[in-house]
Amino acid sequence: MLSVNTNTGAMLALQYLNNTEASLQQTQNQISSGLKVSSAKDNGAIFAIAQDMRGSVAGYQAVTNSLDRGMSTIDVALSAGQSISDLLIQMKQQALAASDTSLNTTSRAAMNANFIALRDQITSIVSNANFNGVNLINGSTTQIAALASSDGTHHVTTAAQNMSLSGTIVTLKTTGNISTQAAASAMIATIQASLTNVNAALANLSAGSAKFSVQSNFVSKLTDALNSGIGNLVDANMAQESAQLTALQTKQQLGAQALSIANQAPQIIMQLFR
Repeated sequence: MLSVNTNTGAMLALQYLNNTEASLQQTQNQISSGLKVSSAKDNGAIFAIAQDMRGSVAGYQAVTNSLDRGMSTIDVALSAGQSISDLLIQMKQQALAASDTSLNTTSRAAMNANFIALRDQITSIVSNANFNGVNLINGSTTQIAALASSDGTHHVTTAAQNMSLSGTIVTLKTTGNISTQAAASAMIATIQASLTNVNAALANLSAGSAKFSVQSNFVSKLTDALNSGIGNLVDANMAQESAQLTALQTKQQLGAQALSIANQAPQIIMQLFR
């Protein structure tokens, strides 16, 4: 039926053209953003899952920072402990030399002065082994803890090792000296015990550092996996979208032409009245 009031063909062509325009707009948005799900409007369920995973990634970034700080603190303690171990070796050498009964007073006094300087250097190292306000070898803390999970419920810990003078690790007294042959002879065993204790403490710190490192590597791999999962959920397939764009642009042109043809149909009625 020919009618000037109702053009069914034009209405149908317009519907198809509008659908093509909507699909074309969606494809262009995906190409420009690189995302097939950029908001909850695109796909509410997928967007919610992706947002939850993004929250986990953000949490693990904080975990990584915490672990890095912890490892740096332990590294400072290890460096200080190694220096203390080296000093104890030198002090043992001085004590052994001073235990010689053939030494004269001047030589013994010189060795004692050197011994005391090395002893006091231990105190200086211990007091300066700080990182981010934390010192693991001066007795100010019992352990260091770092975040291990994105919800903050799990931690990685390492025990502190107090290497201060007159302690349980470095048993050398703050007033220890080798001013006499007897004192020097007794000091040899004290220094050796302290050296053994310090080396054991270093082993404990090293084991703690390894725990932090393992957890840090795990968190890094887990973060990569989460980012990959987010990409699989929301990233657009650019090759597919490129092909879709070409197809929709063609449909758009054909739809516009079809609508133009349909709009010309009522003009046929004019021929009936000539």
